[in-house]
Amino acid sequence: MTVDYNIRVAGEAGQGIQSVGGLIAKAFAGVGMEVFAHQDYMSRVRGGHNFFQMRVSDRPIAAARGQVDILIALDQRSIDEHTAEVTDGGAIIYDGEKKGFSCEGVQCFSVPLERLAKEAGNAVMANTVASAAVWGLFGGKLDILFRLLDETFAKKGDKVVADNRNAAQVGYDYARENSGDRFTYSLPNERQSTKILLRGVYSAGLGALAAGCRFAAAYPMTPSTPLSEFVATRGEQLGLVFEQAEDEIAALHMALGASYAGVRSLVPTSGGGFCLMVEGLGLAGATETPVVIMNGQRPGPSTGLPTRTEQGDLLFAIRASHGEFPRAVLAPSSVEESFYLMAHAFNVADRYQIPVIVLMDQFLVDVYQTVDTPDESKITIDRGKLWDGTGEYKRHLLTEDGISPRAFPGERDALVVTAGDEHDEFGHLVEAAEIRTRQTDKRLKKLSLVSNDIPEPKIFGGSDAPTAVVGWGSTFGPINETLETLAAEGLSLRGVHLSGLWPFPRERFEEALTGVERVIFVENNATGQLAQLARSQTGITSNVLVSKYDGRPFTVEWLASELRKAAE
Repeated sequence: MTVDYNIRVAGEAGQGIQSVGGLIAKAFAGVGMEVFAHQDYMSRVRGGHNFFQMRVSDRPIAAARGQVDILIALDQRSIDEHTAEVTDGGAIIYDGEKKGFSCEGVQCFSVPLERLAKEAGNAVMANTVASAAVWGLFGGKLDILFRLLDETFAKKGDKVVADNRNAAQVGYDYARENSGDRFTYSLPNERQSTKILLRGVYSAGLGALAAGCRFAAAYPMTPSTPLSEFVATRGEQLGLVFEQAEDEIAALHMALGASYAGVRSLVPTSGGGFCLMVEGLGLAGATETPVVIMNGQRPGPSTGLPTRTEQGDLLFAIRASHGEFPRAVLAPSSVEESFYLMAHAFNVADRYQIPVIVLMDQFLVDVYQTVDTPDESKITIDRGKLWDGTGEYKRHLLTEDGISPRAFPGERDALVVTAGDEHDEFGHLVEAAEIRTRQTDKRLKKLSLVSNDIPEPKIFGGSDAPTAVVGWGSTFGPINETLETLAAEGLSLRGVHLSGLWPFPRERFEEALTGVERVIFVENNATGQLAQLARSQTGITSNVLVSKYDGRPFTVEWLASELRKAAE
């Protein structure tokens, strides 16, 4: 029998919601369970309603559920807002001794979190008590929590570690002794697993470092900031230089300077920051300077919903900047693919001397998932066409494939000249019509070559089904599981998913839809941007658009309901 539980920790920012959720998620992963966790948080340092949700199962999972089996409510608002989502047989864990707390309508299990934490050493450890109480309801081994607490608080000293151990002990014991036979939660037999619990943005950061990225510049902006922090701290031992720029404009131009000097460079940002970088993007195109930009999408326009998720920047990424020049746009579909596709982005940037935009979104950035440890041995570093030192160096040499050999400042006999103005082969400014045409043709030649390095569409579900469900980026997990759910009901749908978006893989996309009579696009935006792109590139029109643009990710239940209606 499949085990599949959905646990939500809810309360105000500052109550340790992520600490509770993270500890429980790591504990489940530690006994070999599959974990998929995500966050829903407001744009506030303290206060506001937030939650951390984890789904745990004994089979691979890559999507969120809407229905909740256990709700850990750290304030009354959480009880009020989420009780309707608690499943039959589910439960709410709350502190019934706190003034103003009440719970009814479902199974309510009062655990005196604050009092137990005080008895253990400090009221601030109520979140540790809550974590241990949940673990106790599942009958998990307490030594697993102890080990995780030791790792978490080791730098804070022996007393903090000991106090948290005490808090875990009392929370665990209270749940075991007072829950009675009301709850039937259980864990399958503990099993060995080589998987790790990895956050989406950290996977992308590992991919950048494995690919040889040694310079990054950024201005802090949710949800991309964790990528900046990750490469800055983990990359230090590898010699990576990180610069927190005064604004997004400076960040991109710093990265272009580093890349011009020969260093693989990364710029993490979000949609609003990417807007400011558009002129710099054009400079990268004109000077044929490789750079990788990670755009962590969030709802716009303007500030929009700064801590929520959306796929609203696809067409902007493809068309951003004035003038015409090649670029690539990639969008990882999962935590695991974030590692490999980010590494691939650096190779594409260097091979074709173009900017590469990697579109993630808040959902994928903040997701935690159990995945196989990223395999660095699968990453190859290709710096592209380099100058061999013979002849007079021309940075923008006209070649048959449009790619000029690169040299870097400081190389013997190489004067590396380039400019944002139109230029000749040496990089000197010109306004001659014939040279302008040749240089433009040279740059655009690369587009057809870049197409060869765009990932092929994923095909899954009912391969012969006459109705196809098409998505891109982070929607892969929800679509894949939803198609499995519908197949079990007798509704067969073909899944087609894109991680390579520009240059658009026209021929491979059309092949993936061979025999399809109806197309349903599933997108986290209001206007169906992939549907528009596919129509412009192939003429294929969408019969139905299933879109979600409230700032929240797809859940399996919601998507299944929408696809049932769309497939009628």
